[in-house]
Amino acid sequence: QVQLVESGGGLVQPGGSLRLSCAASGFTLDYDTIGWFRQAPGKEREEVSCISSSDGSTYYADSVKGRFTISRDNAKNTVFLQMNSLKFEDTAVYYCAASCFMIFVPAGSWGRGTQVTVFS
Repeated sequence: QVQLVESGGGLVQPGGSLRLSCAASGFTLDYDTIGWFRQAPGKEREEVSCISSSDGSTYYADSVKGRFTISRDNAKNTVFLQMNSLKFEDTAVYYCAASCFMIFVPAGSWGRGTQVTVFS
């Protein structure tokens, strides 16, 4: 079965850190652009970060720039999202997909995501 599985979420206080993982099964993601997205309660899903398969170039939403870092480990078939200096507004379910843009992700292909909750 071809799928991406998110993990690594949890509860963290403001200023804390988490590292999310997006693991591929059933295929190798060496040649795929991988994006991270999130959906906060009552809000639309939004694009957070993306890493290109061709040259490793990265994209970050303004809201996370300087705090989040996306990386990939092709040997582990995994893409990571290191999240530092977390804020309350980072609370959301985080998803990964084989695209930088939600418009190109089929509605039925989203995974279960991983919950990140920033609390004090």
